[in-house]
Amino acid sequence: MSAVVFSTWQGEFVDNRNKAEDKCDISAFKLPEAYTDDTRSKAFIGWDGVAIFDEEIDAVRLATEYAAQYQEYSEACGRCAPGRWGGRILYDMLDKIARGEGSYADIAHLQEVSQTMMLTSKCEIGRTVPKPILDLITHYKAQFDTCILEQKPSKDYESTIDYIAKITAPCMDVCPAHVDIPAYIEGVRDMQFSESLAATRQTMPLAHTCGRVCPHPCEDACRRTNLDEPISIMELKRLGADHETDHRLPWQHPYAPKPPKNDGKKVAIVGAGPAGLTAAYYLGLEGIQVDIFEELPVNGGEVAVGVPEYRMPVEKYNKDIELVLTLPTVSITNNHRVTAERLKELDAAYDAVLLGFGARLSKKVRADNENPKMGGYWGAIDMLDKVNLWHKYQIGSPASNELKGKKVVCVGGGFTSMDVVRCAIREGAEKVIMLYRRDEKTIIRNTTYEEYHEAVEEGVEFIFYSSVREIVDDGEKITKLIIDTFELVPDPDGGRPQLLKIEGGDFELECDYLIPAVSQALDTQVLPEEWHLEMTSWNSILTNGKDYMTSRPGLFAAGDCEYGPMTIVNAVGQAKRAASVISRYLYNGGKCTLTDEEIMEDHLNKLRVYNKKEKVRGWMPGLPREESEKLTVEERKSNNREVNLGLTGEEAIAEAERCMRCYYISMIAV
Repeated sequence: MSAVVFSTWQGEFVDNRNKAEDKCDISAFKLPEAYTDDTRSKAFIGWDGVAIFDEEIDAVRLATEYAAQYQEYSEACGRCAPGRWGGRILYDMLDKIARGEGSYADIAHLQEVSQTMMLTSKCEIGRTVPKPILDLITHYKAQFDTCILEQKPSKDYESTIDYIAKITAPCMDVCPAHVDIPAYIEGVRDMQFSESLAATRQTMPLAHTCGRVCPHPCEDACRRTNLDEPISIMELKRLGADHETDHRLPWQHPYAPKPPKNDGKKVAIVGAGPAGLTAAYYLGLEGIQVDIFEELPVNGGEVAVGVPEYRMPVEKYNKDIELVLTLPTVSITNNHRVTAERLKELDAAYDAVLLGFGARLSKKVRADNENPKMGGYWGAIDMLDKVNLWHKYQIGSPASNELKGKKVVCVGGGFTSMDVVRCAIREGAEKVIMLYRRDEKTIIRNTTYEEYHEAVEEGVEFIFYSSVREIVDDGEKITKLIIDTFELVPDPDGGRPQLLKIEGGDFELECDYLIPAVSQALDTQVLPEEWHLEMTSWNSILTNGKDYMTSRPGLFAAGDCEYGPMTIVNAVGQAKRAASVISRYLYNGGKCTLTDEEIMEDHLNKLRVYNKKEKVRGWMPGLPREESEKLTVEERKSNNREVNLGLTGEEAIAEAERCMRCYYISMIAV
């Protein structure tokens, strides 16, 4: 909800001009009334309308500046005549009016060109830019009339006002790393794979990894969904990275790495997982010295030892890691556990410290007679460590020594539990069951459709609306579980349905191994007690979620340790932002600041770019989504070969051609 002077955003019409304060209407949208905590916004203009927060707004100059932003974009694009030439005409006509030299013929010309652009532009940015401009011409007509009739500039034409713009897209907005998705898809479509990869690495260094194991929230916000099916965005991401490494090409950085600063400033990072690697990469590109300290004997964190080889081949992940380590200012020290005392040493020796360690303590299922030391009780993290250290690095021994021919029950409903049960199948377990308190739809939402259905195909049995009430053992090992069952009961008052236990619905389940995968916790022993760091209610490290500095100056946190167990792409997104902030913190007197790009990202994310109710027109519907080839069940369930073989070249181009290039321009006047 926002207080506005005027708004046409997403079809609403709010006009509070000349109204008493107690008579004013409120916008239904979370519009950016304040640009920062201490700076008010004058107006917000974008693809779906305009919102005015200042009664004294110069609507003519606002429209002109918005057209200027589009002209700059359209000149660089030039893919269609309506977009390119229309952008020039919009700006020229509006600037002519704004400087007091326009006529009503120019208004008519503007309206005609706008309608042509909205009907014939090849992409959404050309179709949507005219809408808020037409809104301003219509509803702030008096200001345009004054400029034309009196032949004088608009009132703020010569004033110093900041107009801050950002190009976004629905998929980019919901991506935690804000990857320029339309750009990398366009690179695939044009078979310019290096350009595709360069677009990805602007904000995402782990292209191999997130092209394989990302939960792809971007696909949930793909406008193509409103027409037929979402673009296979994740599948297309890996093509640029695979092309680079398969053809042994030089590393494709988003820009040439800067030479080492050699000014004595340095950053320590705790953890060589996705968060630590990402932060190190973007700091390293700036020539800043970064030292990573990793407890494990291998690099990559939980993706290395937690994500199975059949989902994320280690040779591919190692290429992402190698990309980071090619930067001369980045180093990793393995087998280095950072204790509270060691963290204090790092804090004293380095100009900034980023905590990027993962959540690697398996939580209990909270059942009666639960004893983690009992035989057959095996935490998910420990189990996956054993599986992956052996198969990827030949460290330890095969987990099949324990699991072959056994009955395995996993409790969970997320990616970790899915990895557990699918690994147990591959390690030769006789029977594998997953217990989950919710339903099939929820487990798919927690993971992906593909993960769930591949697990079912491989023989995993799912028992929904169930939980472990009691664990039964013989004094040495677990023998069986007592399971409660539940049902969803509608709330008579219209609230959320309640999950209620079914009396008499309990049953026994034979079990050799119980593997809890309900969630993971942080090992907070690394944090010195005397620092009194502020923590969240989930016992993760508290930051403001924007600059990622903790309550201790110079100490930052990103990834699992800041938010709790999260996806790889979330960790990457946080670490990219943290690295950006740290790079300025080091040279800005210890102040944490955000760039305009980052401030705009936060505003747009709050507003939400994707509108699932939108009726998409002007595109051919019914184009089938390309599906990559997968290994058959028999080919995959007894080994760790990569299951998803990826799209062929022809399939990738066909899929990329389905992208509607849904870029939008947004702008705030402050």
